[in-house]
Amino acid sequence: MMLDNLVLKKVLKNSFNIPVAVTYPDGKTEQYGGKGQPEVKIKLNENIAVKDLTSNASITLGEAYMDGKIEIDGSIQKVILSAYQSADSFLRSSKFRRFLPKQKHTQAKSKEDVQSHYDLGNDFYALWLDPSMTYSCAYFENPQVTLEEAQLAKVHHILKKLDPKPGQTLLDIGCGWGTLMLTAAKEYDLKVVGITLSEEQAKEVQARIKAEGLENRAQVILEDYRQLEHEPFDYITSVGMFEHVGPENLAEYFQTVYKYLADDGVALIHGITRQQGGAYNGWINKYIFPGGYIPGMTEILGRIVDSGLQVADMETLRRHYQKTLEIWDRNFKRALPEVEKSHDQRFIRMWDLYLQACAASFESGNIDCIQYLLTKGASGQNLPMTRDYMLG
Repeated sequence: MMLDNLVLKKVLKNSFNIPVAVTYPDGKTEQYGGKGQPEVKIKLNENIAVKDLTSNASITLGEAYMDGKIEIDGSIQKVILSAYQSADSFLRSSKFRRFLPKQKHTQAKSKEDVQSHYDLGNDFYALWLDPSMTYSCAYFENPQVTLEEAQLAKVHHILKKLDPKPGQTLLDIGCGWGTLMLTAAKEYDLKVVGITLSEEQAKEVQARIKAEGLENRAQVILEDYRQLEHEPFDYITSVGMFEHVGPENLAEYFQTVYKYLADDGVALIHGITRQQGGAYNGWINKYIFPGGYIPGMTEILGRIVDSGLQVADMETLRRHYQKTLEIWDRNFKRALPEVEKSHDQRFIRMWDLYLQACAASFESGNIDCIQYLLTKGASGQNLPMTRDYMLG
């Protein structure tokens, strides 16, 4: 164990660019990342085996925090951001990277993965999402807007990019709790179909359709997107979906978008992307999003081109997702008295870590959120000549 501590201290020495104080199980404290008052204090209540850290740092440290073996006094987001920004840290050095086991993304496994996350219950998500129940990156037109205003602005930002014409049809792949598709039906006069694998989400969307009298203009289908049987749609949207299909199915995903899109149709695909190339995160895959994979930007563009679709526009929303996650985490903390009624401290520490770690990952540029405006046919032939229409 003495050797483990020596190696661990060497690892941590190069892992921060802000002053961080680390107290080891023997009670001794070391400061890393520079002199001055520590911005974050970390206490190790138990020794961490270096073989576990080098095998998969995110799983080892994530589980240690969930189990109380690690305590953090200060911002988790700040300390993880510091580690991402340090070239030789355990989060970036090639010495600590390992291949993860190959994941399955069959239709049955995809359904299981989606339900394991989204079917925690609508009541749980309602505690910390905004009233629109939108679980994806918001769009902050100015810093003063509320999260709900920013989420609705994101929906309109997406729909405006399509330049939709009244009476035409829209498919929303991975429709969530239905805010985008129902906004398209009510405010843009589109006939909409939403598709999801989450039973909880489908029930909520169906209830909203009935409550808002949209039975003749909106439909939700509980089915794998690859099995949908329907005539082509004029428009397709898909928000936060391709991160769940896996690298082996990314080509099929865009081929499916092509298949369901009418000639000269327009699609807006919004999702988390890595500019540096595709990657898994072991801890998030194990505890938050089973089967999750963040594709690389060039990987996505290659699949788009190969499918026959063309890129009309791209926009990065990295800072918007960082801000969204920061607000979600604040909401989650405010809701702790309610969360504690049905979940234990390990679950609570897991979700707090997830929200703050993702915020740090966006803040550091380790991951990005990009909107891809795509057309079936000559790129943007039927769209306005300039981007001004998107902001009108």
